[in-house]
Amino acid sequence: MRAASLVLLLWAGVALAQDPALERRVTNLAHEMRCLVCQNQTIAESNAPLAVDLRNQIREQLAAGKSERDVVDFMVARYGDFVLYRPPLNGTTLLLWTGPFVFLIAGFYFLLRFLRRRQVSAPRLSADDRARAAKLLE
Repeated sequence: MRAASLVLLLWAGVALAQDPALERRVTNLAHEMRCLVCQNQTIAESNAPLAVDLRNQIREQLAAGKSERDVVDFMVARYGDFVLYRPPLNGTTLLLWTGPFVFLIAGFYFLLRFLRRRQVSAPRLSADDRARAAKLLE
């Protein structure tokens, strides 16, 4: 029984791999989704076991006749907006989109504050100090 299942899986994998249009659709869709265990990689680029499983899941759903939008909706419903490599701008992803700009502006603000505090004002000399300095310069 186990051998028959393995043969069936291998046959299905070979049959699916022989459809170049399906593989192109899988690859295009996999480039649009983020690997959930890797650092900043798409599902197409990652070799993590979860990424391989997700690619297979995409392939199975597309082979079953679902559209790309259906597959994306399924993945978002299951894993959240984080699975999308370019998540939509909404309330939960607002920090993802604005965070870099907020940190950049805050960095410039603190840099300006630091530079302004660092500036040394010109020393104020009394009349005696000026006379002594003038005498030394003669």
